[in-house]
Amino acid sequence: MDEFHGQASVRVDATPQAVFDFITDVGRLPEWNNAIEAVLAQPAALAEGAEWTVRMHPPSTPRWGSISRVVELSRDQCRFAYQTRNADGNPSYSEWAWAIARSGAGADVTVTWRVHLKTFDRRFLGGPIRKRQLAREVPRSLAELASAHRLRRLSKPDA
Repeated sequence: MDEFHGQASVRVDATPQAVFDFITDVGRLPEWNNAIEAVLAQPAALAEGAEWTVRMHPPSTPRWGSISRVVELSRDQCRFAYQTRNADGNPSYSEWAWAIARSGAGADVTVTWRVHLKTFDRRFLGGPIRKRQLAREVPRSLAELASAHRLRRLSKPDA
């Protein structure tokens, strides 16, 4: 396997801008993404080219460092894309893209991922395992995002 991809969506009871602001606040990633144990480094301001580092720890797997770099950041269009790579220097990488659209009084959130496996160990061992993990992890993270009480409170007009 040289690459794999996936997509997941959720409806969130919040404005698209509130959702966008929440998911692009990288310091808060562990609040709703259970695979992220901690944010180790983050930029002073998120902008195209900015990087942040997290410690990943999906259930039943070892921990690893992951570095992400912003590729697209558009609050007006509610689009956010970034590329991630392991901190160990492996050339394999993932591309993530978020799109948030108004849906009634809320927002539809869609995330897509494309994982590019560049080494033997990632193609034949790590990749197949990670593919199964992401198929479970991403929908769980989106469900956490949708139920984030702070996000709902931030999106109310009087907040």
